[in-house]
Amino acid sequence: MTHPIVVNELIEEDKEKVRRLLVESYQQYEFEYSNPEAWRGYLNNIQSSLDNPHVDKVLVAKCQEDILGTLQLFRSSEKAYEKPELGISSPIIRLLAVHPQSRGRGIAQELLKASVHYAKAQGASSLYLHSTDKMHKAIKLYEWFGFIRDQTKEFQNHDILVKCYRLDL
Repeated sequence: MTHPIVVNELIEEDKEKVRRLLVESYQQYEFEYSNPEAWRGYLNNIQSSLDNPHVDKVLVAKCQEDILGTLQLFRSSEKAYEKPELGISSPIIRLLAVHPQSRGRGIAQELLKASVHYAKAQGASSLYLHSTDKMHKAIKLYEWFGFIRDQTKEFQNHDILVKCYRLDL
């Protein structure tokens, strides 16, 4: 008998496990950074993301007591990126992560479904996320899920184009 994947809000006692999951999930991108300082900065941002006061919700996917995935939800581009000029006043997903050993089980889909539920509960007409070409597998998932690229909400982060994807609800 397989146990269901359940998505709930982060509880304090799971915070450090989720922090480790984030690091382990994003570790695969280290070698795509030619500048070690840039990688360390990115990793530090990921590690401290759970302490960001602008996060509205952190969702966690579990199977029994095992933490398999997570993502963070913000109410606007100002809260998510300190970029009010993007003009996004709808929910934004950041730092979707599934533990490498848990991939291929539909965990990201369950987290995305919970994000849609959250956005609809906020009365939003769209749900956004940003990604880069480094994360091509993730982008394929987002497009499969129904997200479409919105070039009007993209931005540069140093030499990297941060692409925007929008799901109309």
